[in-house]
Amino acid sequence: LIFISALFIPEDEKAYSWWSYRARDWRKSNRGRLLDHFLITPSLKNHVHNYKCLDSFRDLVKPSDHAPIIMEIK
Repeated sequence: LIFISALFIPEDEKAYSWWSYRARDWRKSNRGRLLDHFLITPSLKNHVHNYKCLDSFRDLVKPSDHAPIIMEIK
């Protein structure tokens, strides 16, 4: 199986889908974990065209500590 995030995010880049509520300013501290994943079989690899973490949802008044992730398959 293939992690979709590995196809779109360079290994040395910080990429998270979860940030702790303990940080006062989660964007400034930018420390979290990539806990949410899409997994695909190798046969679908060439059909995945987009992957994104919607981190703007973390700025909502009472957000989840996880941000939604989306994947586009054609």
